[in-house]
Amino acid sequence: MATDPIFKGQVAIVTGAGQGIGYEMVRQLVQQGASVILNDVDAQLAQQAAAAIDPAGAACVPAGGDAADLPFIRQMVKTAAERFGRLDIVIGNAGITLFGDFLTYPEADFYRVLQVNLGSNFFLAQEAARYMQQQGQGGSILFTSSVTGHQAHKQLAVYGMTKAALEMLAKSLVVELSPFGINVNAVAPGATLTERTETDPDYAKTWSRLTPMGRPATAADIAHAALFLVSPQARHITGQSLVVDGGWTSVSPSPYDV
Repeated sequence: MATDPIFKGQVAIVTGAGQGIGYEMVRQLVQQGASVILNDVDAQLAQQAAAAIDPAGAACVPAGGDAADLPFIRQMVKTAAERFGRLDIVIGNAGITLFGDFLTYPEADFYRVLQVNLGSNFFLAQEAARYMQQQGQGGSILFTSSVTGHQAHKQLAVYGMTKAALEMLAKSLVVELSPFGINVNAVAPGATLTERTETDPDYAKTWSRLTPMGRPATAADIAHAALFLVSPQARHITGQSLVVDGGWTSVSPSPYDV
């Protein structure tokens, strides 16, 4: 006997989804019955990604724009409501990595990383939670953190602190959003093969050696964990961070030490 797709009838927003982990999250959500607003700061990339996932354009709507811009965040929530009539899931996946030595790290880079990695997620969660509260049927919010929020990594002090802060945000929102039936969690990827990391010819080899499970993650590995946390099966899980790293944080070897 056939069963309905797990996300049938649900509506999601996923930021930073033009490629990589975010793209795979959207692809799996649509495949499992959801309608999704797919955001990327690169509008053309968002359009291409949405078309690749859903050529008919019925279940995946591109939203090109800066996920850290509050008016744009409000517009994404409005689009979900107007296009699909509801909002059930929000995945804050947008983020940037600006490497730099602590002693010389530029002020502009510091505030841009905070704006994108923290501001975009904080205000997306805020706007979505307001809508979900009015909707009265609960919902799920998920942040994409990182193993760098758990273990120090060279030249990533600012990035790492923002990812740790996202996990604290997930905990903090338990107090404020649980009364509305909204659960909030984070997924923390380790080394992952994406279009960006695969530009480094040594990436897969290096992280296969450093990862106890013998390989870096794929985008699908991270998306599977993310979709569980926003699924009906995880509605009683909230304030948690799930590390998906093949065991790396248990041993934490640095690529700079080998």
